[in-house]
Amino acid sequence: MSNLKGIVELNAVELSKEIHNKKVSCREVMEAYLNQIDAVNPAVNAIVSLRDKDELLNEAKEKDNALAAGKDDGWMHGFPQAIKDLEDTKGIPSTYGSPILKNYIPEKDSILVKRMKDAGSIIIGKTNTPEWGFGSQTYNEVFGATGNPYDPAVTCGGSSGGAACSLALRMQAVADGSDFMGSLRNPAGYCNVYGYRPSWGRIPSPGADLYLQSCGVRGPMARKVSDLALLLSTQSGYHAPAPYTLEDDADLKALTPDNVDDRLKTDVSGRKIAWLGDWNGYLAMEDGILDMCKNALGKLEAVGVSFDEIEPPTDPEKFWNEVWLPVRHFGAIALQSHYEDSERRKMLKPEAIYEYEGLLKYSALDLSASSIKRGQWYSAVMKVFETYDYIAVPTAQVFAFDKNIHWPKEVAGREMDTYHRWMEIVTHWTVSGCPVAAVPAGLNEKGQSMGIQIIGKPRSDYDLMQFAYAYEQVNDVVSQYRPALLNNEY
Repeated sequence: MSNLKGIVELNAVELSKEIHNKKVSCREVMEAYLNQIDAVNPAVNAIVSLRDKDELLNEAKEKDNALAAGKDDGWMHGFPQAIKDLEDTKGIPSTYGSPILKNYIPEKDSILVKRMKDAGSIIIGKTNTPEWGFGSQTYNEVFGATGNPYDPAVTCGGSSGGAACSLALRMQAVADGSDFMGSLRNPAGYCNVYGYRPSWGRIPSPGADLYLQSCGVRGPMARKVSDLALLLSTQSGYHAPAPYTLEDDADLKALTPDNVDDRLKTDVSGRKIAWLGDWNGYLAMEDGILDMCKNALGKLEAVGVSFDEIEPPTDPEKFWNEVWLPVRHFGAIALQSHYEDSERRKMLKPEAIYEYEGLLKYSALDLSASSIKRGQWYSAVMKVFETYDYIAVPTAQVFAFDKNIHWPKEVAGREMDTYHRWMEIVTHWTVSGCPVAAVPAGLNEKGQSMGIQIIGKPRSDYDLMQFAYAYEQVNDVVSQYRPALLNNEY
């Protein structure tokens, strides 16, 4: 394939086959993606800390030499990959979007990066993220804001915003991300790609706290469900240093570029979805979102899937105050050393300070009570799953907004009392530990994208990936709606 522009249009399965069949060289692939980044990244600022071009081309040539010698590193052999800037990446600035860490260069890779490298990828740089991942809007004082692939003036979401935007604009074939409060789901919805929050423990997330922090997970993003499943297979698997990681899923591990589409095909007729929408009017929701999502889900009726609107399984306001806020505040405990240093505290954004200071209000008894109520919520979710196979809600409560606004202060005429209240719709599924597939719903008449969260039963990752594949077959909106920026030629 001599057309470099055509290379970046390949999905990940196609790209892997082209490389392994030697129809395109790894060096050509690298050149094509670097050209694409030069052409479109200045408009959106999705990829940051990009490595030297000559070094990357030389590494790609080494991958070609390896293939010629019969050495195949894996299905991602020669893939140019930019890693989310919340992941330690050896030899590359890993700033976490914070001025405190703007010069931090890790000496080793995180387990996620290592697994992607072991599958053959070449790390080219990082994808932009909000400071410490707080807030579903990608901006920081180190690199600035990231725009949306469909309109660079508005947000791409976050915290995996740079990842989702770079995917949509063909700056990489697949992307890694992470998720605490919708960070793999909200940007997928805003950028018209797929995101996947796996079951807790499916992908190892080791850190200083190996036991109490269970809401933050890593996961894949892609433009095709088959690509999403392959990257999940690569990222997942048992890791002894992370005590709660799940044993390998044999079905996921069996996936290859040659068999993934066949293995993901399944008969979904008779399956039932519980639709929660806006929680019976509780959630503020911008006009058009609910109709768009219900219309998209309705297309599954053609393959025998039904959905019913159900009553809220819990009191959502009590959940927010008694479960979610303690969980989210507790997640900020990693900021302790920065907060307690007066000079570093000055470099923390207000949202980070809000989260850490929120934690200080709680006693151990408060956090224990919150954990018990979290367990009660889990039981309520399991009750829904006695009747339904999946639960569905939108990925956000508002369409993408001006990227210069840190967060929307009002949605549908209702005041948002915290920086993340407008993302309340993702919180229940974070604390449930259930897997969540974020699938695109479509674009409205203004060209604004929205997605749907499809929540599966605990540890049902392979089943949920098959269901997402079935959804894609009846509503492939990624292929239908291409960002206008892709019309640029270099």
